[in-house]
Amino acid sequence: MMHILRAADFGIKAECDGNCACATCHVYVDPDWFDRAGAPDSEEMDMLDEACEPEDNSRLSCQIVLTPDHDGMPVTVARDWD
Repeated sequence: MMHILRAADFGIKAECDGNCACATCHVYVDPDWFDRAGAPDSEEMDMLDEACEPEDNSRLSCQIVLTPDHDGMPVTVARDWD
């Protein structure tokens, strides 16, 4: 997902280029779709602790591997610390 959001210029910085080493690709997944995005692993949860204003539906977009099941999944790009 991160690559698509960055290519479409949706404000995703993705400073670590998708290596789950920062939280600059933080998004909020629509709660109705959260389970389809898959649960974050412990490494992602650690990075989300560093994100700006994390919520229960927070994910790092670099960790969401899109499939046809995700077509239409609403996400909101989280604000950054800047």
